[in-house]
Amino acid sequence: MGIQILNNQFDYSLEPRRAIFFEDVKSNYASIECIERGLNPLTTSLCVMSRADNSNGLTLAASPTFKKVFGMSNVSHSKELPFLVHNRKFNYRLWYKKHTDIFGQTVEPDPKYISEVERWARQTYIVPPQMLLYIKKNLEVINILREITSIDEIHAYSIDESCLDVTESLDFFFPEITNTYEQMDKLAQMLQRKIYHKTGLYVTIGMGDNPLLAKLAMDNYAKHNTNMRALIRYEDVPSKVWSISDMTDFWGINVRTEARLNKLGIHSIKELAHADPDMLKRELGVIGLQQFFHANGIDETRLTDKYKRKSVSFSNSQTLPRDYTRKSEIGLIINEMAEQVAVRLRKSKKKATNFSLFVGFSMADYKKSLSVSRKIEPTSSTKDLQEIATRLFNEKYDEGAVRRIGVSANNLIDEPYQLISLFDSDEENEETIKQKKDEAVQEALDSIRQKYHFVSVQKATVLKKGSRAVARSKMVGGHSAGGLEGLN
Repeated sequence: MGIQILNNQFDYSLEPRRAIFFEDVKSNYASIECIERGLNPLTTSLCVMSRADNSNGLTLAASPTFKKVFGMSNVSHSKELPFLVHNRKFNYRLWYKKHTDIFGQTVEPDPKYISEVERWARQTYIVPPQMLLYIKKNLEVINILREITSIDEIHAYSIDESCLDVTESLDFFFPEITNTYEQMDKLAQMLQRKIYHKTGLYVTIGMGDNPLLAKLAMDNYAKHNTNMRALIRYEDVPSKVWSISDMTDFWGINVRTEARLNKLGIHSIKELAHADPDMLKRELGVIGLQQFFHANGIDETRLTDKYKRKSVSFSNSQTLPRDYTRKSEIGLIINEMAEQVAVRLRKSKKKATNFSLFVGFSMADYKKSLSVSRKIEPTSSTKDLQEIATRLFNEKYDEGAVRRIGVSANNLIDEPYQLISLFDSDEENEETIKQKKDEAVQEALDSIRQKYHFVSVQKATVLKKGSRAVARSKMVGGHSAGGLEGLN
């Protein structure tokens, strides 16, 4: 790294200074749903609510107006809304729960407040998720980003956020402007307009000398500016980075990390930036040292240096639509999930050497969840993984209403070539031949499913009560892929 510290001050002249954008689609899912209905994403009250796996409903996204009117955020349950979803009436139970003290004294809601909540509730759209539509829109946005920089300079941070390096694009689009930061602002404005005119979506854009500063600019400043743009340069670190009041608003610091820093006497980003780096590394490891540099605005990441994640596990988990109490039905779900993990292993040409099972119970049962892991012989066989999963389940489960299940194939290794020794016994060769036949059948099934859909070939067990294979195949990321009507 080209970092030099002089009297606890960084020499930023040694740091790479790139033109980096961090763009975020404003209220992505909710905005897309508004556009699909010909509504204004900024003025319409709308929330995307998933009911696929939870009868209470989970708010996945909400429009700015919905958040403002009801004081709600994303990822909250419908029972936390100030109105009842099914009839749009005031939620008295929630009100009294929040406004009754330990002595039973209750504050009654203002009739005007009740009227206002119900008025907005009646004009609020509550719609199911359409994950395939959101993915399609994201690809449209990515294609627009490619109009201003190369695909190698674009990093999709999430379905609604992307980081892009536009350093080489500035002079191409605005050769008449000599100031780099003025060029960046003009290009960001042009990008906002392109995305709006082609998709109807509003985007916030953070700009910075490196990806970290651009991300902080977007999260902490651009989202609050009327033009939805903001810039942080190295020179702005003291005024714009150290002044971030809530430590959890800083990239990479969650509540747990904040608590650990507090124990070290660090209660602000400025204090983190001026802490002893040796102490941070000693107490928090390499992550502590990284946070020290980040607090000083240092990030030498290049977007062209693609990070290739070394996969160490494949997992599958789900929340069941109801309480499962019959052992046979629970076992059926576990077998279906083990099969899906096995398919992913074979597709990636990996084998698992460890297998884990998680079983979570209904809240009404007050039972501690089950979690077990075991070393296994390297395998990607559906039959092997199903047998292992069933064995672990039978060993640990006695009774109880199950609501959550998770399986995981861990400690993956590359699928090895299998050699047959000239000295193998006939029995061993027969076993090898049988194994090859099983693998050939699995490969054929995988090929058919890849071409025609996962449920194109299924066992008769999918017809049994409790099976989730077909229902899950229609989801993306655990939510509805789309094609459903709105709930309002």
